[in-house]
Amino acid sequence: MIYIIDDDLEMAKCLARYLRPEETKLFPNALEAINVIDEDAPKLIFLDVLLDGPDAFTFLNELVSYENTSQIPVVIVTSLDLKLPALPAYGIKRVLKKDTLTPEEVRACLSLI
Repeated sequence: MIYIIDDDLEMAKCLARYLRPEETKLFPNALEAINVIDEDAPKLIFLDVLLDGPDAFTFLNELVSYENTSQIPVVIVTSLDLKLPALPAYGIKRVLKKDTLTPEEVRACLSLI
């Protein structure tokens, strides 16, 4: 299972189409994802930073605070200028820029599983 957490439904659908659509779950906010993560833990998470409700870093703090979810690889998908070297403590493996990402870059993230 791959989680895509993004309040932009069109972006989330686009990411799912580039991946394995039948293996993705879309969430419009971090709270909905956290509420089901124990029941159906993902192997990979694509996460927008600016979300309605709790933001990505609130979600990441929650994720890394539990042993059963702390090792899930996370790919940040954002329009912000984030630098990966500052983010590994959160389990972030890659940062993709929304305005320049390609299907190949998205699919390459499957190697993190």
